[in-house]
Amino acid sequence: MVKIIGVRFRRTGKVYYFDPAGYDVERGEHVIVETVRGVEYGFVILGPKEIPEKEIVAPLKTIIRPATPEDDRRHAENLAKERSAIDVCREKCEKHGLEMKVVDCEYTFDGGKVLFYFTADGRVDFRELVKDLASVFRTRIELRQIGVRDETKLLGGIGICGRELCCASYLSEFIPVSVKMAKDQNLSLNPTKISGNCGRLMCCLKNEEAAYEYLNSKLPDIGDHVYTKDGEKGEVIATSVLRQRVKVVVQEGDGDEEVKEAKEFDVADLKFKPKKRHVNYEDDREARKLEALERNEGSRLND
Repeated sequence: MVKIIGVRFRRTGKVYYFDPAGYDVERGEHVIVETVRGVEYGFVILGPKEIPEKEIVAPLKTIIRPATPEDDRRHAENLAKERSAIDVCREKCEKHGLEMKVVDCEYTFDGGKVLFYFTADGRVDFRELVKDLASVFRTRIELRQIGVRDETKLLGGIGICGRELCCASYLSEFIPVSVKMAKDQNLSLNPTKISGNCGRLMCCLKNEEAAYEYLNSKLPDIGDHVYTKDGEKGEVIATSVLRQRVKVVVQEGDGDEEVKEAKEFDVADLKFKPKKRHVNYEDDREARKLEALERNEGSRLND
């Protein structure tokens, strides 16, 4: 077991592990650490705890020290300089005629580097811009092109739900989202209704996907034939996932069926062939044991 603390450098940035180096550091405090980008000012999001060594991405670096009042003041100064640096960079972009949108700026704690984040439709030749910025700020300059999802994460905003954007409030990493999730949740496939501020599919579609997969697995598909508790045969024409209700057109007879009025039933009152549920063999240990057992039994039968 290794003792670590979790440090984050931006509000919803990725959490990195560091060795507390004997310092008594608690969650909510600030620390000074050494990273690949240089000396950084970080926020402790995860207090001291022990985790298995295999979960550590080597090498595990140690913190330099807990942040002092002087460090806090310097960090505040860097934040103030970032606002003016964005304006300078935008002016230089216009001067060089570059079609790029400067989104954000970030100073390293020691001032050894200034990072500018921008979006653009394609590749941009910003070599002359870097030289111009270096002459103004007299430090190393790095320009990093990001996507529209990253832009929205940096800028923040309010979603159509009326709450702060997921990516800007708590998501440290983007999660894969697909149109299938919207279909499973019976949502309109109108892009304007299932897209977020970034123009991509809303991240929150993933939040309820597991629940909808489970509920959908208990329901028949549209067009399936089912039997009611009274023994009547019918065809499914609609389902309500959350209510677990099924609308069925009940039929009588085996020849020329006489179609009755469509009725709603609880799924528990219907008989139908259950769906085959997908088993994740990577996560389900019992399923792996069963699979191995079946292989062994099969080999013995073949012998």
